[in-house]
Amino acid sequence: MKLFNSRYVLLAAFSLLLGACQSTPTAVNQVEQARAGAIAQLEQNLASSELATAEDQLAALQAQTPDDPQLVQYQRQLAEAYLQRSQIVLQKGDVNAAATALSRARALMPKAPALTGGVNSAITQARKAELDKAEAALKAAEARPAAKVIDPAAPFTTVTLNITDIGKLRHQLDLIAQDIVNYQCAVSLQVPRTADYPWLATLISKRVKKLDPGFDLSLERQIIRHVPAQVVLTPSKPE
Repeated sequence: MKLFNSRYVLLAAFSLLLGACQSTPTAVNQVEQARAGAIAQLEQNLASSELATAEDQLAALQAQTPDDPQLVQYQRQLAEAYLQRSQIVLQKGDVNAAATALSRARALMPKAPALTGGVNSAITQARKAELDKAEAALKAAEARPAAKVIDPAAPFTTVTLNITDIGKLRHQLDLIAQDIVNYQCAVSLQVPRTADYPWLATLISKRVKKLDPGFDLSLERQIIRHVPAQVVLTPSKPE
């Protein structure tokens, strides 16, 4: 009886050992398959320029196997993709997006600063150009005389003309002409009657030409029955 029990125990132990041996390769295969799938997704996101997603996937893989030399290759590919994106968006004039993409490339390639040096120099020059342009626009705005009738910050200003008092009208048109020249305004002359347009247009044109003979006056005529005589002044935007 004891011999039978010993054989039963040995048989049970052997069965358990055999099962463990068979399950271990299965678990290993599952891990390898999961890793292969993750790498395939990483490659797909790199190919489709889903760089942020690819970067997250790469970080997860590196956390699992930090010493895997295969991941170094993907890290370099991702860095080069960010660098290429930086160059593309910089050519489109988006300096901030270019700087962001460059910072990601640098983080992925900290030991290869030469690869990012050219783009960094281009971004620096682009930022300087933006600052120079903004400064020039500010100086130009400061150099302009104070506005007489318009609001320079508004898209346009409407001024009702005092056509019942010729003396006040002339003074009003003098101020309007100064703003037209100083702020490079396009002018829309709106009158309720067709007959009102020629003489008002002449008064405005003469004053503008007197201030600046070379000024190219953009004067639009609009006949609107239900409004008083008025001018709409649209200043040009500083370049």
